[in-house]
Amino acid sequence: MPPDFAPLKNDRILRAARGQTVDRPPMWVMRQAGRYLPEYHEAKGKNDFFACCRSPEIASTLTLQPIDRYDGFIDAAIIFSDILVIPQAMGMEVLMVDGVGPRFPNPLRSPSDQQYADLLAKEVDVKKELDYVYKAITLTRQKLDGRVPLIGFCGAPWTLLCYMVEGGGTKMFREAKTWVFKYGEEGKKLLQKISEICVEYLVLQVEAGAQMLQVFDSWAGELTPASFEVMSLPYLRYISKHTKERLKERGLDVVPMTVFAKGAWYALDQLCESGYEVVGLDWLHDPAQAVEIANGRVTLQGNADPGVLYGSDASITNVVEHMVQGFGGGKQRWIVNLGHGITPGVDPEKLKLFFQEIVRHTT
Repeated sequence: MPPDFAPLKNDRILRAARGQTVDRPPMWVMRQAGRYLPEYHEAKGKNDFFACCRSPEIASTLTLQPIDRYDGFIDAAIIFSDILVIPQAMGMEVLMVDGVGPRFPNPLRSPSDQQYADLLAKEVDVKKELDYVYKAITLTRQKLDGRVPLIGFCGAPWTLLCYMVEGGGTKMFREAKTWVFKYGEEGKKLLQKISEICVEYLVLQVEAGAQMLQVFDSWAGELTPASFEVMSLPYLRYISKHTKERLKERGLDVVPMTVFAKGAWYALDQLCESGYEVVGLDWLHDPAQAVEIANGRVTLQGNADPGVLYGSDASITNVVEHMVQGFGGGKQRWIVNLGHGITPGVDPEKLKLFFQEIVRHTT
């Protein structure tokens, strides 16, 4: 059974996710707990990034920093973690290299690699391997004391496969595309394996205290529409369907779920039918057109260009006005967010202005 927590004082984002009318659109932003905040660097200290993820105390402290700084504006916390904890749980080594990003010293190159057979055969004890995430979630819920809901998350199978075979971030996606067009059947077996782990991971996050879930398909836009229907969409659907079924079986709350398929603008209609309550939009979507396509089926989340936070105050106001108008005023079916995560070097006061302008234009 999940632990006992304080009653929720602000459920604005949960009501918006379920299509209910709200007083103003709920707000949070991807990567809101991160290196753009000076207090992040103080709390992180000399700890490695993944060491922070594995420390429930540090992870909870970092999660709460934007909630404290932007008190009264942010309507949700998202647990400080990383999508690559799943490949780690599967037995792959992942390092976070300063100034470079994640690196896999031994990436998976082909189905003939012994590592492929090992990954498929491995019985992953998701509860044991990722116990530190669940502990961080429970501790964070306790520290939040009902101020705002806590979001849990995972990476989507396609995006995780990309990292596992590329060995890190890339612009070419040479290895990932090889798995699409040469090792398609073998790739689908691995995607299914990852999907099953994602389901268990998400269910256990809810059991630990997560009140909303998001699935990040950060590299969805690297797929053609036809490839997306084969290598991404079926597994996104699998995760939404089976997570909800497992939550019901365990007597847990069936929490709202968000899918964020960055770059897959062509698949918005399909994503609205993929079993998620919320569909996240990147900044390549026009809000009014997205609303027309969604047609009330889901709540939309997004979608300011993160780069606007480098801009002038007037530019931030213009972007907010365009979003508010496009999303129909913000009282229903909209969760305010950026179109991707906050980028390095952003002045935290610019994000505050973004929030202030949302409130000013919607209340």
